Amino acid sequence: MVTTEIAEKIKRLEEKYSAMGQNLSSYLDGLLYADYLTYWDYIQLDVLLNLQHPRTPIPDENIFIIYHQITELYFKLTLQAIDQICQAPELSATVFTTQLKRINNYFRNLINSFEIMVDGMDKEQFLQFRMALLPASGFQSGQFRMIEICSTRLQNLVYEPQRADLINSELNTVLDNIYWRSGATELATGKKTLTLRQFELKYMGPFLDLATRYEQRNIQSAYLQLPEADRQAIIPLLKEYDLNINVRWPLMHYKSAVRYLHKKPEDIVATGGTNWQQYLPPKNKRIVFFPELWTEEELNNWGKLAMGE
Repeated sequence: MVTTEIAEKIKRLEEKYSAMGQNLSSYLDGLLYADYLTYWDYIQLDVLLNLQHPRTPIPDENIFIIYHQITELYFKLTLQAIDQICQAPELSATVFTTQLKRINNYFRNLINSFEIMVDGMDKEQFLQFRMALLPASGFQSGQFRMIEICSTRLQNLVYEPQRADLINSELNTVLDNIYWRSGATELATGKKTLTLRQFELKYMGPFLDLATRYEQRNIQSAYLQLPEADRQAIIPLLKEYDLNINVRWPLMHYKSAVRYLHKKPEDIVATGGTNWQQYLPPKNKRIVFFPELWTEEELNNWGKLAMGE
């Protein structure tokens, strides 16, 4: 029996498909023969569970792979939330609040879960399988670099002593001086590591395109376009965002590196060539997305309190 409610829905469907030059009857045939959707098909579970391809037979390598895959999925969610702020037709405190809370939750989960990396693997197993992964490194996370680019003025991603010389520079020049490039250079020669050369070959073009698109519409710029009253309401969320990404997250990586790697320069090879002892500590990088939100004292002590100093 066709109820009034069903008849109304059929009418609306006819109007919808007619507007697109389509025939509703054909779509109803498809619905008639289509199988029911299952959970495992919807989330592509079989594909997901077969995305791990260890390079060694060492069991804990699977932990390493899966954790990094989970991390990249959180980064994807973060970029989606950033896009919903920066590309919103109309900026508002409501849009900022909703999406910043999501991002902070994503990073809070990542930070709190890093014990999986710090204490969740056998040290000897890690040192064995990690050498089979060279020159790959978490340094090569393109999505994390995209989060940085979309969050702030590109000049804020340059080490502070160099910023004044780049104030009026083209974006490609600023990108050439971005802070993380110095984190993957050989200590003895100052030459780029293979890790960095591979990364630049894949991503520098897309990074420049992204920086161009977000130059006037990054999180920092969008925040400064809000009315003063709206700005005040989201400052705590922005400060948490800044700390999560620029202090707490790299600090967890630093703790993991300390746990698994010796502190001698010759052992840097196990990180794909990245100079993690200088590059990872937040107090050394002092990268801040929203410097206007912090006092001079807070900026001068950036990351130090979190490291127990």
